Amino acid sequence: MKLRFVKMHGLGNDFVVLDGIRQSLELDSEQLRFLADRHFGVGCDQILLVERATRSDVDFRYRIFNADGGEVEQCGNGARCFVRFVHDQGLSSKREIRVETMSGVIVPRLEDDGLVSVDMGVPQLTPAQVPFIGSADDPLQTLQVGDREVTITAVGMGNPHAVQVVADVDTAAVEQQGPLIESHPRFPQRVNAGFMQIVDRQAIRLRVFERGAGETLACGTGACAAVVAGISRGLLDSPVRVTTRGGMLTVAWQGAGAPVLMTGPAVTVFKGEIEL
Repeated sequence: MKLRFVKMHGLGNDFVVLDGIRQSLELDSEQLRFLADRHFGVGCDQILLVERATRSDVDFRYRIFNADGGEVEQCGNGARCFVRFVHDQGLSSKREIRVETMSGVIVPRLEDDGLVSVDMGVPQLTPAQVPFIGSADDPLQTLQVGDREVTITAVGMGNPHAVQVVADVDTAAVEQQGPLIESHPRFPQRVNAGFMQIVDRQAIRLRVFERGAGETLACGTGACAAVVAGISRGLLDSPVRVTTRGGMLTVAWQGAGAPVLMTGPAVTVFKGEIEL
């Protein structure tokens, strides 16, 4: 089977994007892992699948698969690439679209300056809704990670995040703690581990060890979760500039009950065809 794809990225968080509307796709986990493999396949952090909407109040359905072949609920950098893809491929002429995901509806929009803004919805801080096994709604939770205790904030952005504040992201124990936090038993659906350095009240640096993908150059939902965690703890003021290893995002959140707005780039790298 020959499969047409587009390679895209948002701040180096890279994707293989598949048009599931104009070609028939039934991919198993082995084929997904092959596509994501950087040595034998195309190579990416996630595979994004564009499908027809299953309900009348949205324009498209958006499915996300990590490099390990597992399907996940949400991907913020991917959402920005999604709206650019459907616009560039002529699937929609709308600059703003409504997209259904496993975790709910998101609203990405192409801005006049070429950047993409996404209404990522209202974040969840209640442990059961993250989901996280915790006894209270306190934004500060202690997590046993190996032989250390770390303080995290559990945030749901359609997918689960554990955000901790570190003195310096360059020397943070991302490679050591990331896998342990990702598979921590208090996160029943596993979790994305965020390491946030506060630069000032409207600027942070961030690294994220992603569930099923490892550390990526950027994580859109991770950036949103970090800002929500920082504002909840009284450490940040909206809007916040989030600098990742792949570039910068802007994240705005006005507090409890309000949606998170993320703005950043979405870039097409190349188009191709691969035999499966």
